[in-house]
Amino acid sequence: MIDPAEYRDRFPILETCTYLINHSLAAMPAAAEDNLREYARVWRERGIRAWADAGFVAGKAGDDRPKTPGRLERPGGGWWEMPVTVGDQLGRILGAPPDSIAMHQNVTVAEAIVLSCFTGAGERNRIVYEEANFPSVRYLYQAQPSLTVVAVEDDAAIVDAIDERTLLVPISHVLFKNGEIQDVEPILRRAREAGAYVVLDCYQSAGVVPFDLTELGVDFAVGGSVKWLCGGPGAGWLYVRPDLAERLEPTLVGWQAHARPFAFEPELEYAAGARRFLTGTPNVPALYAATAGYDVIEEVGVPRIRERSLALTQLLIDACDEASLDVASPRTAERRGGTVTVSTPDHAACHTELGERGIVCDFRPDPVGGIRLGPHFFNTEDEVRHAVSELADIVASGAYERHAGAATAY
Repeated sequence: MIDPAEYRDRFPILETCTYLINHSLAAMPAAAEDNLREYARVWRERGIRAWADAGFVAGKAGDDRPKTPGRLERPGGGWWEMPVTVGDQLGRILGAPPDSIAMHQNVTVAEAIVLSCFTGAGERNRIVYEEANFPSVRYLYQAQPSLTVVAVEDDAAIVDAIDERTLLVPISHVLFKNGEIQDVEPILRRAREAGAYVVLDCYQSAGVVPFDLTELGVDFAVGGSVKWLCGGPGAGWLYVRPDLAERLEPTLVGWQAHARPFAFEPELEYAAGARRFLTGTPNVPALYAATAGYDVIEEVGVPRIRERSLALTQLLIDACDEASLDVASPRTAERRGGTVTVSTPDHAACHTELGERGIVCDFRPDPVGGIRLGPHFFNTEDEVRHAVSELADIVASGAYERHAGAATAY
């Protein structure tokens, strides 16, 4: 079992509040600031040469070398290579082979690149997903005039909805509102039978729920670093199954997707592997920051994080039961991600009052909404009990009522 005391000093915000919003924006590792400072130093001292000779490669968990930010490990790599080298580090966490993950700004861009591979799909034009899919993903597919979107009730209904007209099945591994783990293996089997492709959104599972992309055999996977990976914004990612990657030709591409980008050739020749799914100039500072989170997740290990997460979320559920607060998240461990959603009389108002009491969390509107509490491996049992105790008091005393009509931008 993880002792949170061993890690808390690596996350400065924990000294100032009860931070239980790791499902939305995880606490920043102190090393991220060091990495960004190193990025600035390299830019200042090396200038344009940083693209080639300032290779930043995050330390690999388990090695005995000092994890010095900005260590030169791959001469000739540099900033230009980071969308793939950082993707390779993420691959070690997610069970993906080298050169199968490309880094992007966010999931919407990543899914748009996937979609661009199938512009001539013809009559196979159905998109099937669950009603609880994240809005940004839904908007992307709804905005395509040539596609027919079929939104169904849940993961079981997805299996029934997939047919020979289905092109893509973009599903959430863990639902964002209530933290429910979806049963993806039957969906994968049915999609293979029907000749459809599955895009697995791992945003709410990567870093807290163990899975292996290679073992799953998923066609595509997407996610970001904002949440359980502790990597901050601007570092989304796209996984493409290696054998599939060599056959696809995305149309949303840029010069990084060319086999020889610095030859500046007028005609496109796709690069191999993950590189052909890249676009333009990479978001270098975001990749520097993200590796600080990946380093600590690699070090701790997702199986151990999962064990700790299940213990803390079970404690949350038990404490809510004792306080007569209704839990909207799954109670069984097999179906529960890292978040517990708690129903309240007024989610926005309760959230505002919690914030005033130093408890950082968030809420999502109904249906199936509520106060979302997301402890990570560095949170303590006392923090969990304190948050539930304060929420129970807010509800019982009516303290939330003074915030009626409250709204928040996050």
